[in-house]
Amino acid sequence: MAEQSSSEQRSREHSSEQTSREPRVVVVGGGYGGATVAKELDDVADVTLVEPRDAFVHAVGALRAVVDPDWESRVFLPYDRLLRRGRVVQATAQSVTPHEVRFAAAAGAPPHATGTDWGSRSIPADYLVLATGTAYPFPAKFIETDTWVAQARLVRLREALAACDRVLLVGAGPVGLELAGELLSAFPRLGITIVDQAHDVLTTGDYLPELRSSVRAQLEERGVVFELGAPLGYLPPRDVGLFEPFTVETTAGARVDAQLWFRCYGNRPLTDYLDGPLARARRWSGEVSVTPRLNVEGFETVFAVGDITDVPETKRAASAQAHAGVVAANIRALIEGRDPTATYTPAPELVILPLGTDGGASQLLDEEGVRRVLGPEETRRLKGADLYSGRYAELLGVQG
Repeated sequence: MAEQSSSEQRSREHSSEQTSREPRVVVVGGGYGGATVAKELDDVADVTLVEPRDAFVHAVGALRAVVDPDWESRVFLPYDRLLRRGRVVQATAQSVTPHEVRFAAAAGAPPHATGTDWGSRSIPADYLVLATGTAYPFPAKFIETDTWVAQARLVRLREALAACDRVLLVGAGPVGLELAGELLSAFPRLGITIVDQAHDVLTTGDYLPELRSSVRAQLEERGVVFELGAPLGYLPPRDVGLFEPFTVETTAGARVDAQLWFRCYGNRPLTDYLDGPLARARRWSGEVSVTPRLNVEGFETVFAVGDITDVPETKRAASAQAHAGVVAANIRALIEGRDPTATYTPAPELVILPLGTDGGASQLLDEEGVRRVLGPEETRRLKGADLYSGRYAELLGVQG
């Protein structure tokens, strides 16, 4: 009984303190979902965005930047104009509980923030948004936190590609296929072999056979060799993106000779930082259990968006931004003393898959709600030409 009374007293003190100042929203992760939530709540709350990278990474355009250095300015976008009132802290979350984020700051002094205990590297939160996304192999995503280091790695990769005759891509999902298209757009004589244990391409989503056939036919016309139905017996001896001739075999005995290889599979949710009671919401897969309102299960003021959620859908930038809209609406309602009512329903399985600047295929819904497959020209117009780079430059406040 004494413990309950003490808890109730702390709750009343917390509520009283919150009414005397702006509510504090801490967003952990500055990708598509996290950046959108932070921006949408910047006018009603004291927003802090905690992100280890020194720039927003437009991952949708990352594969184009592999072959075209002019795309680096569209992929790495500075955070300094994202928020008008809030702040972005370059730091890595180490321990996150429902009302506190403890972190390891990057080099350099963090910006001043009233009520924030920078000395102990912690930030208190009235509302918490988890948006840390997933790790994925280079070059679709980068492990580097400093832009110049990531760009230097891209320079070395382009030099290796210029000297390369044949590339191995392991994985025939959207990333592997899109990377093949980008490589061939820049290096049309490059030999590419794609290996996958599945018997067809794009088997991990609810995709129409016409989509699979279109993508595969376009790549085969450009010389891509598919070794499907058996995994590699062993991985190449060098890390991805490093030039060195090698030979590997699939378990079915197909031999592949190449000088570069890339692993195009293996999303891993980044949620190891969840601590205390929040750790119980972390599933065996690393994903976080959420309600239809995108609360973390059991926590009214803690939300999750994007790839780390257990929402049954393909992990896409568009989904993360749709999550962000729901979460921002619900936090705004709580701040204004209203019940949060916004909910999220996964959309039908859609994909716009460019194969370089002039190829690709898409699966979309027509006006009657029927899934249709569109060809290269429509795909180029919808996404392939700019890979939505203008949209995210606008989000970050960066002039085109």
